Amino acid sequence: MSRKDKLLERLLKRPKDFTFDEMKSLLSYFGYELKQGETGSGVKFIRNGSNDVINFHKPHPSGVLKSYILDQVIEKLRKDGLL
Repeated sequence: MSRKDKLLERLLKRPKDFTFDEMKSLLSYFGYELKQGETGSGVKFIRNGSNDVINFHKPHPSGVLKSYILDQVIEKLRKDGLL
């Protein structure tokens, strides 16, 4: 099982300790690139070659994502046919 598969399986289980770094790695496997805002903690992941955007606030100080963010990302990936 590849790292991508392991991260995807972990995301779909909606763990309470899924980190921003894990999300960044997983989204990069799907062709998303991180675009961080100039101020604040807002981040955007833009998919190469399309207008697909996933945006949320980068968690701090712990780096652990809230469960509603995991739900939003899963829903977006399903809607775009990536899951």
